[in-house]
Amino acid sequence: MRVLPRLLLRALWCTAALSALAATAAAAGPGEAGAGPPPEVGLWQTISDKTGKPEGYIRISLVGDELRGVIERGMPGDDPNELCTKCSGERKNQKKIGMTILTGMHRQDDHWGGGEILDPDNGSTYRCRIKAVDSGRKLEVRGYIGFSLLGRTQTWVRAE
Repeated sequence: MRVLPRLLLRALWCTAALSALAATAAAAGPGEAGAGPPPEVGLWQTISDKTGKPEGYIRISLVGDELRGVIERGMPGDDPNELCTKCSGERKNQKKIGMTILTGMHRQDDHWGGGEILDPDNGSTYRCRIKAVDSGRKLEVRGYIGFSLLGRTQTWVRAE
């Protein structure tokens, strides 16, 4: 008769363990364990908000709980050895290809913000917020100074 209480105890323990695992998986937010990477992760073709023409490719990666973006390549005909002559600090005169231009981006409700983006053409750094739109096929990238109202938005297109 001792076998029945042991089986009940094991069944209860297994049920509790499975319930805890299910609760953990359900609580995982975007980009957390079990949920896969957020839609902002991937390779994006940048589109100029001034000319409407493609400018290059940025690879966005999730590092811990932070999104970071690196210039992966330019457009055909661009100089792959072009330097960031207008940048300051450690980026001064460094190659643009391979340069990290998006840092410190953390999940904030339906977008990522709190970070910065570098414009390697003028060497300026701006506060930034990004959000995947159009079912993850496009990325709205807003760079601004001070308030989000004082800035500009580019729409990048998923490249892969």
